[in-house]
Amino acid sequence: MNITVTKPFMPPYSEYESYLYGIWEREWLTNNGPLLNELELRLKDLLEIEHLLVLSNGTIALQIAISALDLTGEIITTPFSYVATTSSILWESCDPVMVDIDSKTLNIDAAKIEKAITPKTTAILATHVFGNPCDIEQIGDIAKKHNLKVIYDAAHAFGVKYKGKSLLSYGDISTCSFHSTKLFHTIEGGSVSTQDPKILKRMAMMRNFGHSSATEFGDIGINGKNSEFHAAMGLCNLKYVPEILATRKIICDRYKVNLSDCTLKFQEIILEAEYNNAYCPVIFENEAILIKILKELNLNNIFPRRYFYPSLSELPYISGQNVPLAEDISRRILCLPLYHTLSIEEVDMICRIIKREIRYE
Repeated sequence: MNITVTKPFMPPYSEYESYLYGIWEREWLTNNGPLLNELELRLKDLLEIEHLLVLSNGTIALQIAISALDLTGEIITTPFSYVATTSSILWESCDPVMVDIDSKTLNIDAAKIEKAITPKTTAILATHVFGNPCDIEQIGDIAKKHNLKVIYDAAHAFGVKYKGKSLLSYGDISTCSFHSTKLFHTIEGGSVSTQDPKILKRMAMMRNFGHSSATEFGDIGINGKNSEFHAAMGLCNLKYVPEILATRKIICDRYKVNLSDCTLKFQEIILEAEYNNAYCPVIFENEAILIKILKELNLNNIFPRRYFYPSLSELPYISGQNVPLAEDISRRILCLPLYHTLSIEEVDMICRIIKREIRYE
């Protein structure tokens, strides 16, 4: 059997099936159904946040966030994230201005943001890379000083806390992904959260084509809704979140212990963060050794992934970005297999192969 970089957590089939009877009986499949509403309420309780909307995916979440804040011109962002972060800015007719990353945390380097601000800058869109919190205080101070909005792409940050608060509670808007590869998933899905009820109301209209009533439209909208079938999967998975988090920590700790004497580095998680171990990235000394190890792992039916490669600054439709650290890190980083059913014996085998290849380098 192949060991892939990730596998979706699957609850007992009987638990999911139990929700299907109600869906069939109600014949209410989408359009803000009762399961979707229940999921939103239970997510807000679990995450201890006041406002959250479940959407069809994390990319729509980013696009709605940008639109709801009426952003134009330039948005300062990171080159080290999934492509949706950049493409969402472009879809909303804004220009991404990339600021280089911190080579230890892998997040946007807040100390470099101010130099990138111009009269056209309207916001900062920063990613909590692999769920590691950004420098929230410094980004907030810069935004306040220059009257900028802040959106956090928290696609990887489900369950993460910073200074005792959900990471989704920071910024003007935070977005999350509930894609099947995430530690909590609704098969496909995402969310937006904000502390501003006016922004929440606007985003709620936007996710439903802009409807303010059955026959009236209060805003430009899009189809960002999610279905009862997706909500059912989310409701099934919610009760397993503590178990999922605990298992992922055990696996990641095992990787770190096994590879502690190797010439590679792990991402540095910031202080005062309660981390979710969403991913297990390792940074090698150079790209050559990464490729060598990747090939050897593949020969053993082990398939890690090069997140995030290439740097978003190297996309064919992006130019003029000076981010040498992000481009360097993107060539040397590899995410190791991490999922709920991955065994410790499999982790040990992966580590033995990595250590052997590094030793023979």
